[in-house]
Amino acid sequence: MTETIRNIYCVGRNYRAHAAELGNDVPDEPMIFTKPTHALTPMDGEVLALPGDRGEIHYEAELVLRIAKPYSAGMTVEDLVDGYALGIDFTLRDVQSVIKKKGQPWLPAKGFLGSAPISAFQPFTDTAALAEKNFKLLKNGAVVQDGNIGNMIFDLQTIVDYIAKHYGLGAGDIIYTGTPEGVGPVSSGDRLELLWGEESFGAITVKTEA
Repeated sequence: MTETIRNIYCVGRNYRAHAAELGNDVPDEPMIFTKPTHALTPMDGEVLALPGDRGEIHYEAELVLRIAKPYSAGMTVEDLVDGYALGIDFTLRDVQSVIKKKGQPWLPAKGFLGSAPISAFQPFTDTAALAEKNFKLLKNGAVVQDGNIGNMIFDLQTIVDYIAKHYGLGAGDIIYTGTPEGVGPVSSGDRLELLWGEESFGAITVKTEA
C-alpha cells in the first residue's frame, strides 16, 4: 500500500459539530497536518496494535481522496482524483491536549504507527456522487459517527486548491478530509467498522499494548 502513496495530508476541524464537541474554534482557512506513510495500515479485519500507555486514543472516521496527477492551477477535483476510500485518523487525545497548550507540532499525537487505518480505494467519479451517501463508523456494532461531505466547512475543491498552493499536490498523495462529530475513545478489544452507505469498507480490532 505505502509504495504508491507519497504524502498523507489531513484536514483538522472540517466539520462544525466536531469542532464544537471538542471546544475548538471554527477555523477560517483549512487546518492541514501530515502523517508519515508508516502510519498507514489496511482495514482488513485484522488486529491493530496501538499504544496503551499514552492516554486515551480517539477514533476519527474520514473520507480519503487519492490524487492521480500533478496539480496545476484551475484543475478541478474531478481532474485530480482517481479514487476514494474511508479511513480513521487515530489521535492520542491526552498527548494532543498537552502539545496544543505548548504550541508544539501535532506529530506525536497524530503520526504514531498504526494511526492511519484505510480501506481499499474505490473508483472516483465526481464530488456530487460522494455527497449522495453518508459514511459511518461502527464501534462494536453501534453507529458512533455518521457524516456527509455536504457538511464540511471547506469543500473538496477548497481543500485541494489550498494544499496545492501551500504544500504541493501530485500523483500518489492522499488527503484525509476531516471527521464529523461523534469522536470518542477506543479500548483494547473494540471492533471498528467503516461503512459507505450500508456497504462495509473494512474493519479492524484494536489491541492496546505498552
